Amino acid sequence: MNLAAADNKSAATSSDIVVLTVPFKFQQSTVEDISLALVGKILIDVTVPLVPPKVARVQLPEMGSAVVNVQRLLGDKVRVVSAFQNVSAHHLNNLEHKIHCDVLVCGDDIGARDKTIELVEAAGMRGIHGGPLVNSLVAEALTSVLIGINKRYKIPGAGIIITGLPDEPDIVN
Repeated sequence: MNLAAADNKSAATSSDIVVLTVPFKFQQSTVEDISLALVGKILIDVTVPLVPPKVARVQLPEMGSAVVNVQRLLGDKVRVVSAFQNVSAHHLNNLEHKIHCDVLVCGDDIGARDKTIELVEAAGMRGIHGGPLVNSLVAEALTSVLIGINKRYKIPGAGIIITGLPDEPDIVN
């Protein structure tokens, strides 16, 4: 796997899988800017519709899920998947420490979900099939809840673990 940095259009053009990690207010304009470069590819959208200053309050867009809106914008020529919404940036910024968090992966294309789960696992986390893309609405909303938990309990990175699965990870405090 090769990773490199570039401007948005160049990165999207030269990649098979594109990960969109922009603030909600820039999501649509960024996707519109790179839409032609995304055709035939997987787009992993990490966007959460946070509206400062009340980021601990769920504020979904009028049309529902931010990621579903991107799929509508791009059409069926791009396989849109949502993932990583519930993993704290605090954890993602520290590549040396293990992240004890599951990643919900939602998308209408099961093959794109499988590929995304491979990437999640390569990053040291467990990917969980979260169902169709419309289910990303839950992960988007849950992020505000997790931010509220972080504030209330004065912790830097609450996350989720799905219990009851055969490969349930050991939870270390």
